[in-house]
Parts: sequence; C-alpha cells; structure tokens
Amino acid sequence: MAKLVSKTYGDALFELAVESNQLDSFLEEAKGVLSILESNAELNRLMNHPKIVKEEKLTTLEKIFKGRIKDELTGLLCMLVEKDHYSETTAVLEYFILQAKEYKHIGTVYVTSAVKLGEIQKSNLLEKLLKTTDYVEFEMHYDVDPSLIGGMIVRIKDRVVDSSIKSKLASLSSELSKIQLKVGECAP
Repeated sequence: MAKLVSKTYGDALFELAVESNQLDSFLEEAKGVLSILESNAELNRLMNHPKIVKEEKLTTLEKIFKGRIKDELTGLLCMLVEKDHYSETTAVLEYFILQAKEYKHIGTVYVTSAVKLGEIQKSNLLEKLLKTTDYVEFEMHYDVDPSLIGGMIVRIKDRVVDSSIKSKLASLSSELSKIQLKVGECAP
C-alpha cells in the first residue's frame, strides 16, 4: 500500500513539474521540504498524532510552508493529510526526487572504500562512471570502512561493483573450503 501511495502522488507531482516546465524548481523545493521533515521530529509527531484534528494539521502546514514553497507542493502536503497519508510524505517526496533525477540523468553513487579517497581518485572514479553509464551527472556519497582492507564498493541503484580485498578474501576462502571438501570426500 505504501509503495502505491508514494508512486501515485510522486508520479502526479512529477507529471505536474514536467508539464509546467518547472522540474528544477520543484526538485529543489522537494529536497528542501524533505530535509525539513527529516530534521524535525516534533513536526512529524504532531502531524502523525491521532488526537490532533486534520484542520489543525492543515493550518500548521500552511503556516510553515505557504508562500515559501510552490502552492502545488503545499497542496500536496495538505492532500496527504486530508487523505490520511501524511505518514507517507517522506516516501512520496523521495519517489518524486528519484524520478526527477532519473529524468535529468542524474545518478546517485555510494562509494565505500577502505581509506579516504583523495581528490584525484574521486575525479578518476567520477570520470569512469560518466563514461560507462548513461548519466550526465552524479551525486557522490563517500564512506570509509577499514574492514574492507583495500579496494572499494561502488553502488548505483541496484548495481554493485565490489572490488574490496575483504570480498576477494571471502571468495577465495569459499573456494578453498570447496576444494578441501572435495579432497576430503575422496579419502577412504
């Protein structure tokens, strides 16, 4: 159900943004609203509280957002409250942002390396990703995990390239245990 809600409202917002030729501004405002909602636990508790009436929730949303973001986005937030789907607001905005970025050929990359990458390494990785994908731009997210020993793991959507030494050692260990089993099976 949650996926259906986020897809339905997210697609509607996306179509509106494209048709009105305002995708860039909708995208930036949606990111801003998402950031506000994610960083404000009090607001979320208020908006999800079952004893607070819808009218008060709608008034709160309008006080916070009206005039600061597009009326269409404020309207979407209010509609989610009216239809008892406010708990799906984050999912709706995330879905819209993903659709907008895909439309603009902007990829999101998560890179985990054993050590912090230098600027030249980051630049080389970005250049290689731009050459090997259909994306024209990337949002890069870097993380360090010393347990990888060396190498890195690169994730774009559901594609993962794992060139870490930890992964290679695990694979080698698995292969060696298979060989040991076969040798042991032959023994009388």
